[in-house]
Amino acid sequence: MQLVFATHNHNKVKEVQMLFPQEIELLSLEDIGCMDEIPETATDLEGNAIIKANFVTENYGYPCFADDTGLLVDALDGAPGVYSARYAGEQKNADDNMDKLLFQLDKNTNRSAHFKTVIALNINKQQFLFKGIVQGEITTQKKGEKGFGYDPIFKPYGYDKTFAELPLSIKNKISHRAKAIEQILAFFKNRPHVNK
Repeated sequence: MQLVFATHNHNKVKEVQMLFPQEIELLSLEDIGCMDEIPETATDLEGNAIIKANFVTENYGYPCFADDTGLLVDALDGAPGVYSARYAGEQKNADDNMDKLLFQLDKNTNRSAHFKTVIALNINKQQFLFKGIVQGEITTQKKGEKGFGYDPIFKPYGYDKTFAELPLSIKNKISHRAKAIEQILAFFKNRPHVNK
C-alpha cells in the first residue's frame, strides 16, 4: 500500500518510513508530482493538518496523512502556537523565532510550555486525527546543535538538557511527533484491513 506523507522533506519521510511496517510505502509530495506549497490558513494545528491531508486526497486521490506542529507557551497565552514557523516573520527563520520568544519571556519566571503535533489521516474515505504532546519549559538561552526549530530552547520535563542537546534516540521516544506517530502506527496495527 502507498501512503502519502504530505511533506516536501525527504529526510522526514525516510525517518518516519523506518517506523512503519514494510507493507506501507511512504511517498513524499514530490513523489506524487505535487510541487505546491499547500497554504496553511487555519487558526489551529488541527485545521492545518486537515487542510494539507485533504488537498492531497482531493487533488491526487492518494490516501494521505499530514502533520502540523506548534510550540505553545503558557505565559504568552499559547503563542506562538499555529504561527510557530513564522513567529518572527515570513522568512521562517528558526534563530529569529527563538530570539523573539526569548526576548518576550525576558525576566518572566513562568517558562512552562508544550509542543503539540496533530496528524490528520485520510484513508478509505474517512478521516482520523492523532495528537502528541510533550510538556517542558523554555530555557533562558540556546543550547545544543542537534534538532531544528525551537529545540535549542525547549527542555522537556524530566531531563536536564534541551531537545537540541539530547541524542536523537531519546528525542524520538519522548517527542510530541513521536507520540503522534506512535498512535498512527497503533491504528494501522489494529486495523490491518485498511492496508489492503
